[in-house]
Amino acid sequence: MHRRHFPRALALLALVATAATAAAPGATAESPTPATTQLRATIDTILADTRLAGAQASVVVVDTSTGQTLYDRNGDRRLVPASNTKLLTSTAALELLGPGHRFSTDVRASGKRRAGLLSGNLYLRGGGDPTMLAADYDALAAQVAADGVRVVTGNLIADDTRYDRTRLGPDWTWDDEPYYYAAQVSALTVAPDTDYDAGTVIVHAAPADRAGAPPVVTTTPTTGYVRVDNRAQTVSDGETSISIEREHGGNTVVVTGQIAVGDEPASDWVTVWEPTGYAADVFRAALHRHGVRVLGRTVLGQPTPETADPVARHDSMSLGELMTPFLKLSNNGHAEVLTKEIGRMLSGSGTWTAGITAISEYVADTGMDTGRLRQRDGSGLSRRNLIPATEFVDLLSAVRAEPWFATWYAALPIAGQPERFVGGTLRSRMAGTPAAGNVHAKTGSLTGVSGLSGYVTSADGRLLAFSILLNNYLTASVKSLEDQIAVALAGFREGGAPTARVARPAVPETPRTPEGVECSWVKPITC
Repeated sequence: MHRRHFPRALALLALVATAATAAAPGATAESPTPATTQLRATIDTILADTRLAGAQASVVVVDTSTGQTLYDRNGDRRLVPASNTKLLTSTAALELLGPGHRFSTDVRASGKRRAGLLSGNLYLRGGGDPTMLAADYDALAAQVAADGVRVVTGNLIADDTRYDRTRLGPDWTWDDEPYYYAAQVSALTVAPDTDYDAGTVIVHAAPADRAGAPPVVTTTPTTGYVRVDNRAQTVSDGETSISIEREHGGNTVVVTGQIAVGDEPASDWVTVWEPTGYAADVFRAALHRHGVRVLGRTVLGQPTPETADPVARHDSMSLGELMTPFLKLSNNGHAEVLTKEIGRMLSGSGTWTAGITAISEYVADTGMDTGRLRQRDGSGLSRRNLIPATEFVDLLSAVRAEPWFATWYAALPIAGQPERFVGGTLRSRMAGTPAAGNVHAKTGSLTGVSGLSGYVTSADGRLLAFSILLNNYLTASVKSLEDQIAVALAGFREGGAPTARVARPAVPETPRTPEGVECSWVKPITC
């Protein structure tokens, strides 16, 4: 792909280069100002930390108004970006699908209907919605009952054909499979709560009333799709150490360890094997509660006939609204669904290949050099993703010109803001510093991989785009080094008049919890 000298958002500013230079006298890449020289020395010192000995670091900082590079350490080096990959996926989704895009899940009927009897099949057709809760399937079942259907002589068909049947992303490691961040992807699925980790159940293990008895194990939502093998024990005292893990190739969840009498329940998110069947199970139970009997069996993966009559429908929140749980909580499942949805909408193929091709074409149009990077999935879980820091900064600079930028900017995690759906994965970082409430950035973490890419407004009002990628370190975490760099950028003052300010968008509302959904506790935020 042809690489532009400036990303699209900076093209017009090239015409006013003289004015930009006047704002920072003497500032050039070869002859930086004293303030820039000091900033570079500060970042160099941070990156000299012994935790990065033998590791790789790629850091780029650019003034988004002038295009001036304030710092560049190995900016062209391709490194594993982890969840910073979601910057490409989320911006492409907003541009190619639109902030108003919604996912629809509907119920259709084929066959003759007479006096509450449907002599035919009932179809549950998935539209890819990663936010479908058990309460939403219950509402669909209520619509079916209200439409007069009481008995279905045929089968319940779970139609997930909007996307392909490849459930796990390219290059994902086998040992991640049971964990919520690596859930299988289907066009028909269930999320257990308003974190919207589709394709998972929450397993709770509560202590029994007496020592020696097994804990009481329940799931959210209640479902017969998951079988529990309870090997744990309630003890009179001692430390609670419960392990909850799904066995490979099926839906048996093994609970081991111990929990003390009187302790709070231990809970964990567990992925299901074949989320289409999980959704069908939840919906079938809801139909039963509403007095609708299906006499036939549940069949997965068959398409809905075009002639089938509509009976019920549920539309998701808008894509603009979905950006908040997606980016704040770094939801991998949302990234992968959006990748397949992009492929489906643009080429008629709901596959990773089609989606990533379309994402690549979009980010190339913004000015990223796609010949110098590799994207393998939507979320960044694949370690074969390789993206240079300078390409992230090009994207960050360019998308400021997009009409949906304010929505996207507000959806990024915000440093030091304790509310989960405001601070997100940065909620406990950089508090009490000039970066708090200022840095809007995407985090990223895998073992030996860390990243932070986004925006910070400097002390003199310059909107800086930055990308920090750290790979191949052996210590537990290098997040504090990223934070030190971000704080240094927030305190940077070049001198002269401010060259760029960004209006602080309104803080997005925390998603509402539907009636009957329990969300009083939360899992630790991942990156």
